[in-house]
Amino acid sequence: MTRNGLALRLALAGLAAGGIYGLGFQSGARAADANRVFELRTYYTHPGKLEDLKARFRNQTTRLFEKHGMTNIGYWVPQDEPKSKNTLIYLLAYPSREAAKKSWDGFRNDADWKKAQAESEKAGKIVERIESVYMDPTDFSKLK
Repeated sequence: MTRNGLALRLALAGLAAGGIYGLGFQSGARAADANRVFELRTYYTHPGKLEDLKARFRNQTTRLFEKHGMTNIGYWVPQDEPKSKNTLIYLLAYPSREAAKKSWDGFRNDADWKKAQAESEKAGKIVERIESVYMDPTDFSKLK
């Protein structure tokens, strides 16, 4: 068998295994997902500060979240006013609620985060308030 043929067979075997995983058969990774928890966070900014907040997330925060074991799922801005002017909504995932606490503790104490926050707030505070909700997926959720 040629080297390319072997690579193709390995790739197809990986796709087949992925298909089995997607059908819900238990595996080590799937079992570990059983405790996975999601956090929905909503940030409300001071007037005129949404772009500053988005820049901070784009340039520093998302990378620092990953550094501390948080999985960035997605980030959104509402379409309709007034929330479209001052609201950032995002979803994070963690292996467990305990892991979430550990990740946030590490993030808040990270020197790079403290520096990024101070730099971005030279002209004043960005965030007015934060709402956080921890969530478990339902049995019919596609995202688990």
